[in-house]
Amino acid sequence: MTLESLKSKIPPDLYEVLKQDGITHLRPSQRKAIQAGLLDGKNLLVCTPTASGKTLIAELAGVSSIMERKGKCIYIVPLKSLATEKYHEFKKKYDKFFRIALSIGDMDASDPYLRDYDLIISTSEKLDSLIRHRADWLKDIKTVVVDEIHLLNDPGRGPTLEILITILRQLLKNVQILGLSATIGNPEELAAWLGAELVMDDWRPVELRKGVYLNGEIEFRYSD
Repeated sequence: MTLESLKSKIPPDLYEVLKQDGITHLRPSQRKAIQAGLLDGKNLLVCTPTASGKTLIAELAGVSSIMERKGKCIYIVPLKSLATEKYHEFKKKYDKFFRIALSIGDMDASDPYLRDYDLIISTSEKLDSLIRHRADWLKDIKTVVVDEIHLLNDPGRGPTLEILITILRQLLKNVQILGLSATIGNPEELAAWLGAELVMDDWRPVELRKGVYLNGEIEFRYSD
C-alpha cells in the first residue's frame, strides 16, 4: 500500500508531512491497521515488533481527528522520559498545524490550560489525576493512544492503566482507542476487553537472529 493511495483518505496537511518525511510505502502493520478500520474510528490493538511503525499508526488516526476538527488526541505513555521524547517528535512535525502539550507534572492540578491544546502527551498517572480533578476538556477527546499497553499486566502501573482505560470508555462514548505494544502474551483476550480489532504482524526493519556466543564467535542456530 502506497502513501499516495491514502491521499484522499487523510487530511492534505498530514499527507504532505508524511511525504516530506520520505514515506512512500506503508509497512505491513500500517497496511493491516488501515484495513482493520483505523481511519474509520475503529478501536485497534496493534501488536508488532519494535520499530515496525506503530507510532505512524497512531498519527494517522490522532492527527487526522485533530486536523478534521473531530476532537483532541491524548497519547498515554508509561514514562516521563518517553513522554518528553514523543512531545519533541510531534512538535517538530506538527507544531505549525496544531497545538501540542506535554502534561507530566503536578499530580494535584486540573491543568485547565490544556483545553487550548489539541495533542496532549501524558503519563497514565497524570491523566488519572486529571480525570479525578474533573478536567472539563476531557469531553473533547476523540482519540486515545495507549503506548506500551502490555503494562496492564505490570503490578505497579497496571491497575492505574486498567482503571484509566475503563473510565475513558465510560466517559467518552465515541472515542477511538489504539493500544500499541511489541509484547503481549494474551492479545486476543486484551483485544476483546478493549472491544478492538487485533492487528498482528512479525515484520521488523532489521532481521532478528538468535545464536550462541562462545570463544569470540557466534554460531547462529536459526532466524526469527
